[in-house]
Amino acid sequence: MDSAIKMKPFVVVGIPAFNEEPTIARIVLEAQKFADKVIVCDDGSTDYTAKIAESLGADVVRHKENGGYGASIKSLFLRAHELNADVFVTLDADGQHEPNEIPFVIKPIIEGEADVVIGSRFVDRNGTAEMPLYRQLGARLITKMVNGTARNSMTDSQSGFRAYSHIALDSLRFFEDGMGASVEILFKASKTDLRIVEVPSTCKYNSSDGDTSSKNPITHGMSVVFSLIRLIVEERPLLFLGVPSLFCLLAGVGFGIWMLQIYSIELVIETNVALAAFSFILIGFFLLSTAITLYAITRMSEKFGK
Repeated sequence: MDSAIKMKPFVVVGIPAFNEEPTIARIVLEAQKFADKVIVCDDGSTDYTAKIAESLGADVVRHKENGGYGASIKSLFLRAHELNADVFVTLDADGQHEPNEIPFVIKPIIEGEADVVIGSRFVDRNGTAEMPLYRQLGARLITKMVNGTARNSMTDSQSGFRAYSHIALDSLRFFEDGMGASVEILFKASKTDLRIVEVPSTCKYNSSDGDTSSKNPITHGMSVVFSLIRLIVEERPLLFLGVPSLFCLLAGVGFGIWMLQIYSIELVIETNVALAAFSFILIGFFLLSTAITLYAITRMSEKFGK
């Protein structure tokens, strides 16, 4: 007879919240049905979000000022790590995600099949039933960009409904304070060979109060795209900065030769050509020095760890 006792995993749910007074009570109460601990990060709210969550028994982490989605997720990660969570789940406070789907999101981790689980709105078409078309297009476009750089193939890189194993909680380190944290986490998870899987999830956008999303889609999208570009450049600086620098240097030399040819014939320095030569060479040297510096930093980070 096997004497080993299978321990129930300690599940922690983290909820980033900024002025979510109308919905925070329902989200906390429903999440508590499936979690051993619920943490709410009050990201500088000016309403009663923190007081409501605290009165319902949630562990509230307070930010004095609004730091952004990434700042909230970092605080939640830190608190979950302090609590020594076996499984850590994040979901939004605005009512988009259904807390009753938490068991489905944590299942692959509990069964040892994954380190990061994404509640994807695109695995099952039911997940996008209420999702506006412009949001679908934006999410799919960003996901394609992420898949172009990550080792995993995902359908929904923008879902905030996720679960992380204890290993992922220990190893993931990210620095973005804004919405770009969503892709940075997946980028780092892929880079460190954490197992990423997706499960179907629903997402509510329409209610009696209208669109429940509290994020401006344009601001959200631009923040994520800029963060992704930064991550790509930092990961491969010699390719994305070094190659353009060589083109600029060659263009600068070309304009310089043209300027000398004009001077040898007319004994006149063509100002526009000279300026172009100087500009291209200056930009080329700047890009090249930046590429070399970033490459050195990246190698040092990989060698000594972050």
